[in-house]
Amino acid sequence: MIEARFHDSIDDIAAAHWDALRPDDNPFLSHAFLAGLERSGCIRPDWGWQPHHLGLYRDGSLLAAAPLYLKGNSHGEFVFDWSWASAWERAGGDYYPKLLNAVPYSPVTGPRLLVGSDATQAAALRALLVAAMQQQAQQLKLSSVHANFLAEADLDAFDDTWITRSDVQFHWHNQGYADFDTFLAALNHKKRKNIRHERKRLAEYGLHIDMVSGAELDTAAWRQVHALYTATFDAKGNHAALTEAFFHYLRREFGHAVQVALAYRGSEIVAMALMLRSATTLYGRYWGASVEVPDLHFELCYYQGIEYAIAQGLQRFEPGAQGEHKLARGFLPVRTHSRHYLLHEGFRAAVRRALAPEGESMDAYAEELLDRSPYAKS
Repeated sequence: MIEARFHDSIDDIAAAHWDALRPDDNPFLSHAFLAGLERSGCIRPDWGWQPHHLGLYRDGSLLAAAPLYLKGNSHGEFVFDWSWASAWERAGGDYYPKLLNAVPYSPVTGPRLLVGSDATQAAALRALLVAAMQQQAQQLKLSSVHANFLAEADLDAFDDTWITRSDVQFHWHNQGYADFDTFLAALNHKKRKNIRHERKRLAEYGLHIDMVSGAELDTAAWRQVHALYTATFDAKGNHAALTEAFFHYLRREFGHAVQVALAYRGSEIVAMALMLRSATTLYGRYWGASVEVPDLHFELCYYQGIEYAIAQGLQRFEPGAQGEHKLARGFLPVRTHSRHYLLHEGFRAAVRRALAPEGESMDAYAEELLDRSPYAKS
């Protein structure tokens, strides 16, 4: 018999057992990353996050797992369902809490149904994980279950009762470039000229730019990095959910897997872009600045990452959610996928009808973006 268990802390599951189920070293699905969020105060019920991780067990051994949360709001998800919540609550229902299969605060595509390396049982285990999530939502009388930024391998586990949504991100792909100039040579003349102009103009502001690993930064520097992140979120009226303790945790637990692009004015760090990496991919995550300098964001968040990925032989650079301006800087559109199960059949049908134009519009948008590729036509 396979038993489904739900855990109110990732630390209830042994790190080695959880990590053995991952298909690759995507850092956001690691036990260390998810545990760090919980241990450092980033995951809190008063912020709308309550761990409810799912494990499938046979005779006490973990066979499959999924990062799962009871959500009291829709913050930190990057797949927006505010209008659904409003409609359901106007009809007299309680939309929250809902069940979310995702990585908190991280719009990064990756496996959400962790099933290990045995290909013969992978499909069956994924289906069992999805069924267990649905059954749990019914037992707890929740409104819905959501699975965001799914890997391609996960998609078939969600049947037609789940609503399909798709969006676009912009990713950079390494075509074996020898250096940044080789990458620029692949772009059309206008885009190549614009990037060179942005980088040249930035040099006129007296800033020193550097890319360092998290292990190289001392405690004081990490404190500055977090202060920039917090101040930038606050200035935009957003909630900076990642605590200083979590930033220091990244330094301790991830070391060289964390990369930070820094801008110095003298000895002071005035801007930063924090990234994580796997064996194949660089992930841009958090940005902060205390100065307003034209093109500084592009340099730290995009060009430094591209240079690093080329030097390290990485295959891909994912700089984060949204941002059509990335297209002009060498990042191409990639579709992302989410699935949504609304327990009330009538509400589910209404939302599905409402989303039909969104799907058609997204398909047309993705095609239009590809027609505007910044790369030179061969």
